[in-house]
Order: sequence, then C-alpha cells, then structure tokens
Amino acid sequence: MLTQMRLRLPLYQLTILTLVVLPPALKVYKLKKYFDNVSGYLVYPAAANTTGNNKLSAIIMIHEWWGLNDNVKSMANNLAKQGNYAVLGIDLFKGKLTKDPKQAMQQVKSVTDKPGEAISNMQAAVKYLSSLPFVDSSKIVSMGWCFGGGQSLQLALHSEQHPLAATILYYGTPLVTDKQEVSKIKWPVLGIFGDKDQAIPLPEIQKFKAALDADGIPNEIHIYKGVGHAFANPSGANYAPKETADAWQKTLAFLKKYV
Repeated sequence: MLTQMRLRLPLYQLTILTLVVLPPALKVYKLKKYFDNVSGYLVYPAAANTTGNNKLSAIIMIHEWWGLNDNVKSMANNLAKQGNYAVLGIDLFKGKLTKDPKQAMQQVKSVTDKPGEAISNMQAAVKYLSSLPFVDSSKIVSMGWCFGGGQSLQLALHSEQHPLAATILYYGTPLVTDKQEVSKIKWPVLGIFGDKDQAIPLPEIQKFKAALDADGIPNEIHIYKGVGHAFANPSGANYAPKETADAWQKTLAFLKKYV
C-alpha cells in the first residue's frame, strides 16, 4: 500500500514523498516434516503471536500435478504476507517434481491408486498445523489448484475428526457432485472455475453447486467466462492474468469473511 504526502514548500522545491509499507517479515521452513518421511513448505509471519485471539488461521495448500514446485511456494508466500495466515504447502508426491505432462499423470496415478495414503497425508497436515502454538486449530482451511483442488475437496469429505473452517478449490478434479457425499461438508466452500474447462464441464460445476445448496452449505462458486483449465497458473498456456487477479481477490475476501 502506498501513501503520498505533499509538503508545504515553494513551488520550485515541491517534493512528493512516498511511504512504502512493507509486508510482514516471514519465517520460512522449506523442509518441515509433517507426515512420516514427507516434508512440506511452511511459511508464516515472523511476528506470529502464540496467545489469545491473535493466533493465526492456517492454510493447507495443495499443489497441482506438477508437484510442490516454486509456483506453489510463491503462492504460499503471497498468502502468508497478508499477515493473518500460516501456510503449509504439503507434498502428496514425496518430493517428486516434473514439467512433463506424462510424468505428471503418473504422479497423479500414484495418489489415485492409493487414495487412503493421500487422505492420511492431508489429515496429518491438519494435525500438525493444529499443534503449532501460534495457530488457531479451529481455523484451518484447505486450498488447492487442479489436482490439488480435487484433493482439497477430498480432505473436506474426510474431516470428521477435525472439521475445517473452509474449503477452497480452483478447478478441482475430480469434482464430487453426489449430494450424499457433499453433505459431509459442514463449512463454507469457495469454488473457482472457467467455463471453457474441458476437464470440468459446466453442467458438472452446476451440479456441484446444486449439491452444496441442497444441504445448505454456504458457498461461493465463480465461473469465469472464456477461460479454460489451469487459467490461474502463470507458467501455463491457459494463463489468464485478469481473471487470476480477480479470483485471488475473491479468495482473500472469502478467507477474511469466514476465518
């Protein structure tokens, strides 16, 4: 945020001073073990308070099919810089990274072949964040993009032991639309989609929202016109900067509203 201040000086000496308010300093743990031998990327404001109502909300951030790469870590940093959140970028691929779609598909298959392990991984992330003295354990949110968005939804469907505060999914696949399954969610949901996403047809998105509405689950479902899958990934061919910026502001507003 920039603030400008004009001084009372003769015109020839007129000066505009600009005060730059920097985001809070961050503590970053690039390899923080939270589940068996799996390490994640933990980042939070350095001035985190461990007492009273000043504890942080926490975000479990789940990567795309590429793995826990620098793009996800950058998003974690951006969110932590808001000053209100501890963010744990989890790793469902046990350190594996790729830029090759075929290898990425194999990484996804390693999770879908053993879905219980991924769910245990995410549940362990919830437990780990809850144990941090500066985190409010009642304000833990799951968030992910693409494959990670689908896993964010899966965590929401398997959180009976530790209910979440909110769930966020950016074009999450697979999108669960069964009303009985969706009814397991007892907290607000934010869904970000594109109407040209061939992986998630528009009728499926509408069915997902209908399932949320049917059970009275508070939800905000935003469908951006003219954009396809992974439109919020700046390194991808479908990147849509205007829509991404708007979706990010909607995400921040959603978090502020519910956590």
